[in-house]
Amino acid sequence: MENKFVVAINRECGTNGSAIAKRLGELLGVKVYDRKLLETLTSRFNLTTEEIEKVKAKKKPWWEDFCNFYNQFCDMGIRQSESNKEVTSMKVYQAEAQILRDLVQKESCIILGRSAFHIFRDDPQVAKVFLIANEENRIRRICQKYNVDEKQASQIINETDEARETFTKTFAGTTRYDSRHYDLVINVGSYQVEQVANFLASLVEKRFKK
Repeated sequence: MENKFVVAINRECGTNGSAIAKRLGELLGVKVYDRKLLETLTSRFNLTTEEIEKVKAKKKPWWEDFCNFYNQFCDMGIRQSESNKEVTSMKVYQAEAQILRDLVQKESCIILGRSAFHIFRDDPQVAKVFLIANEENRIRRICQKYNVDEKQASQIINETDEARETFTKTFAGTTRYDSRHYDLVINVGSYQVEQVANFLASLVEKRFKK
């Protein structure tokens, strides 16, 4: 018999989080929900995925400017849906959180990012994992992934991590770097994707499968 379970993976930029989550999903036979989750929000708010990511990633003053501009855009009749009239970062977060709660009621899955560690902080059926690595390893991986030099890779890492941390502090009221939020923190710098995925799969199977 198999208990329903969720693995919530948070990660630093440049830790191969997406690849690890994908491989873990294959090993466990479950779906992985990440940025594609925003497709549901896109239809709900009539926003593009890129627009929603901008709303989530930027600091609050920028969000307010964006929302003011968006409301004016709606008033001009370019976008008609009433649900779009007050698109705010809080509404995006709340909508995404509810989508995640609905998902985990129906199936076992892996959630990459999306503040799942906070949304499911009190759920015993959710294993919360944080992937970290030293800066040298992360820069090397970003250079390879995007074919950029070390300076550009460092900038990508800093901007991505800052955006994720800003979002976490705004809605979770905490830092994502606090290890007490997680069941497991792994330094993946010296390990391959397959090694990390196999390790996590074995832990999940021992904890949730009977």
